[in-house]
Amino acid sequence: MKKLTSDELRQLYLDFFKAKGHTVIPSASVIPENDPTVLFTTAGMHPLVPYLMGAKHPEGNMLTDVQKCVRTGDIDEVGDNSHCTFFEMLGNWSLGAYFKEEAIAYSWEFLTDEKYLGIDKDKLYFTVFAGDEDAPRDMDAFNAWVKAGVDPSHIFFLPKKNNWWGPAGITGPCGTDSEMFYDTGKPACSDHCDPSCDCGKYLEIWNDVFMSYNKVADGVYEPLAQKNVDTGMGLERTVATINGLESVYDTDVFVPILAKISELSGKEYKESAETIKAFRIIADHIRCATFILGDPRGVTPSNVDQGYILRRLIRRAIRYAMQIGIPENSLSQVAQAVIDKYGHFYTELVDNKEKILTELANEELRFQRTLKNGIKEFEHIKGSFTDGIIDGKSAFRLYDTFGFPIEFTQEMAKENGLAVDVDGFNKAFEEHQKKSQLGAEQRFKGGLADQTEETAQLHTATHLLQAALRKVLDESVSQKGSNITAERLRFDFSYPRKVTKEELEEVEKLVNEAIEADVPVTCEEMTVDEAKAQGAIGLFENKYGSRVKVYTMGEYSKEICGGPHANRTGELGKFKIKKEEASSSGVRRIKAVLIKE
Repeated sequence: MKKLTSDELRQLYLDFFKAKGHTVIPSASVIPENDPTVLFTTAGMHPLVPYLMGAKHPEGNMLTDVQKCVRTGDIDEVGDNSHCTFFEMLGNWSLGAYFKEEAIAYSWEFLTDEKYLGIDKDKLYFTVFAGDEDAPRDMDAFNAWVKAGVDPSHIFFLPKKNNWWGPAGITGPCGTDSEMFYDTGKPACSDHCDPSCDCGKYLEIWNDVFMSYNKVADGVYEPLAQKNVDTGMGLERTVATINGLESVYDTDVFVPILAKISELSGKEYKESAETIKAFRIIADHIRCATFILGDPRGVTPSNVDQGYILRRLIRRAIRYAMQIGIPENSLSQVAQAVIDKYGHFYTELVDNKEKILTELANEELRFQRTLKNGIKEFEHIKGSFTDGIIDGKSAFRLYDTFGFPIEFTQEMAKENGLAVDVDGFNKAFEEHQKKSQLGAEQRFKGGLADQTEETAQLHTATHLLQAALRKVLDESVSQKGSNITAERLRFDFSYPRKVTKEELEEVEKLVNEAIEADVPVTCEEMTVDEAKAQGAIGLFENKYGSRVKVYTMGEYSKEICGGPHANRTGELGKFKIKKEEASSSGVRRIKAVLIKE
């Protein structure tokens, strides 16, 4: 079995599939574009959904890539041997070009041939779908493995929870899969031990997904007209496996990051169980934060959506950094180690280095101001809970006053033998939201609840404004917030710098051209997938149901939206920008009016 570095495995994989007729495509953003079902790109298939549904990919129907992925569902597990929030997924794709037999043959060759990974055939085990009411037993995959040279005793039939992949969100392409496992040599935990067991004997290293179904909103699995193959091999896990390493954190991708943490803390990585956990959490979370901040569509820390996850990652890293003695405001040095390790392949990290380091430093400063006081407050109150449960109001006070995410309070409570009344916290949070909403209603007349002609026209103008901003500035511009009264509109959007006077004039010009065109504003109801297929921009889509309204204004704008709109763009009058300013880090704000002549 070959011993390879992460760089070597990446290149070997891409070269192998390129030689098999696949086109190498770049990694997509870790921030999904107009997808309401997930916050981050969680798998290689995610950016390719339109093509899996039948759209033609400009690079053909056989593709290969290394996709940046972020999964935060297991964030509390980070610190063990295998869990990471950020990881790289090696993948190859057939968009109707080939199916199970060819995909399995490719996988077997790459795993076992001495020119590639050269893994001992006797160390490999495989699983295939056992069948249920949604799909039959996958004998095609079983027979393909046997044909490739696998001993039938090394193939296991497992149910849907083990051998069915997808969809990536609530709906979309999915299907049976066949997973590949490496026998670590550990003894079987029982006579019934198989690759579905968590005892550690079998380690999954690759997964071939055979997408022949589409899950629709009502939960039904419909056959896909185009049968696809989607494979995923976790780079870090595979490097650990072929090099005989104890964990993914022992691979070369983490070595310089952990070394920097050691330098800053004055402690050794494997000094104790506590340092191992802290080093791993800091390394993982700062690596993930660096890729989110450095992404071409990167977000910045905030209290909502991707920004909240980013803030949680950074602040959790800060807390563990404090535990092992890393000086304040030093985590940007860890981020620099990440950039140094990955920048040659993911050049966007180098391009966005200043933003990454600045935002990370700013967030660390913000959190340091409140964290120390919050920890003191926790230490002060922890002894007062005689029943061993921190009540919801106290947990909410830690959140509201000291910036503690509920997950922080739960972690600290667990470390002190306490539990948290999460339901009580949620209730207190909801009450806080209701008060905030009532306050907003008293302060502002208007908004989406106001269906007057004036607000409908201003709301329509925000669609044209966003379209113009994306055209003049960057297509990554996206809405971050909006407030509309009967007199003016206020529109917040993602952008890293002040918009110039010339750019604002061009935006105004484009909006007014759309108004002067006097095109109808049409509305259609459709599924989110249908809306995305038509190229609609989705803003805050998670508040909508399975069917959405899509408003189209000629060739100027197409958006998912639930607000009031004018009948034609010509009703709006003349659009005039009154002010452009910063709203928050990485977010700009425009205030504008409609002038009726």
